[in-house]
Amino acid sequence: MAAQIQDSALIASLNAANSSLANKKNSTSTANSTAEAQDRFLLMLTTQLKNQDPLNPMDNAQITSQMAQLSTVTGIDKLNETLQALSDSMAMGQSVSATSMIGHGVLVPGSTLNLANGQAIGGVDLAQPADSVSVTIQDAAGNVVRTLQLGAHDAGVLPFTWDGQTDAGAAAAEGSYKFTVEAVLSDKKSIPDSLAFGMVNAVTPGVSGATLEIGKLGGFALSAIKQVL
Repeated sequence: MAAQIQDSALIASLNAANSSLANKKNSTSTANSTAEAQDRFLLMLTTQLKNQDPLNPMDNAQITSQMAQLSTVTGIDKLNETLQALSDSMAMGQSVSATSMIGHGVLVPGSTLNLANGQAIGGVDLAQPADSVSVTIQDAAGNVVRTLQLGAHDAGVLPFTWDGQTDAGAAAAEGSYKFTVEAVLSDKKSIPDSLAFGMVNAVTPGVSGATLEIGKLGGFALSAIKQVL
């Protein structure tokens, strides 16, 4: 009977403790979740200690284990805060570093060529070596304007230029063109990634890193830059 009364008192005390903490949480919306967890644990632990059976006290090892668990959770929260601060610092450093690319030409994923002043620049991203690489340039209507033979190349980024001449030897009109790429290795054809050329005109910092604004091509993450020309 005494044990039942004591258990009832313990349950009532724990309920009161939880109710008190709930009220505290509602009244302080900006309270830190980690601090609330610590307060809740300590309040419940002291309530248990005050209402424990003197003839059957709580095991010290159990209390130590609970304290260790709380310490681990707190440590993880602090580690997450440190990592977030480090991530923010790296993102800011990346943005500052990326500003040095403003005014420079870069190659990014894309398949457009902008012919101006008798020249257009593009690129090919070869995942493996090739015995031959060809570039087929088309106008807005899909007509083939020029086919460039770039020869054999190792794996990596391969820039190329087009002088604006058509296959017939005439000068192509200035403007935007599209191109496709084909590579051949040991008589096996593959389609490498095509790269478009543009000038970096602005850098926008962001939570996930810097975004480079590359003219009409749009915004690209720093990791999308395949080569700076």
